[in-house]
Amino acid sequence: MNALVASDLDRTLIYSAAALDLAMPDAEAPRLLCVETYERRPLSYMTETAAALLADLAAHTTFVPTTTRTREQYGRIHLPGPAPEFAICANGGHLLVRGESDPDWQRAVARRLAAQCAPLAEIRGHLVRTADPAWLLKERVAEDLFAYLVVERPLLPDTWVKDLTGWAAERGWTVSLQGRKIYAVPKPLTKGAAVAEVARRTGASAVLAAGDSLLDADLLLAADRGWRPGHGELADTGWQVPHVTALAERGVAAGEEIVRAFLRGAATP
Repeated sequence: MNALVASDLDRTLIYSAAALDLAMPDAEAPRLLCVETYERRPLSYMTETAAALLADLAAHTTFVPTTTRTREQYGRIHLPGPAPEFAICANGGHLLVRGESDPDWQRAVARRLAAQCAPLAEIRGHLVRTADPAWLLKERVAEDLFAYLVVERPLLPDTWVKDLTGWAAERGWTVSLQGRKIYAVPKPLTKGAAVAEVARRTGASAVLAAGDSLLDADLLLAADRGWRPGHGELADTGWQVPHVTALAERGVAAGEEIVRAFLRGAATP
């Protein structure tokens, strides 16, 4: 089978120290491999077993890292195995081909956004006006495509996110709460569309996918088979469809199980 494997990264394949969710006694914890540093400090990890399995997977399939991260943030990650020929950044806004953003894809994305949703400036302005300095830590724009806030999660009112979600939906935007970050992303800006383009270019016979957040739902829906971990937005809301397996594992253990599932899926005729 000519399989294309498209996987979200953060809290799906790789995990910060806070997201590892190591439930076992310290003496039984798995050995970890650091795959990202930031400001000269370790930031993201996989189990060593997951890293070895991923290297094998990437050698035998078209493995496509598929992330909401900007290109700069993605560039900090050093996954095991051969460098991917394709990668998807900015939630589908950039299709990297051997490390370079494809200009034709950029133009296609720009046309969709202009035709189908409110402009970024309107959404960003609303975020800035309505966010409370008591819980807002940072406000950022990513790749001139979408916006996100970094917040003090314990102080964030539940009603604020709910109200923002409704307001944004009327303007063609999606809201996703992931850890300390609140993303506002145009609905036409999707990982699934970018993965479909890679599948078209490679002639993939099947697409396997994994992800944990609302921003991964379209990717999972577009795949032939998918997996989601036992944590994250999708798990918290009970999101499920027949061809997506809801794993029981949480944290970095889920990341390892997802790579095992990809290998089994890629080996199935």
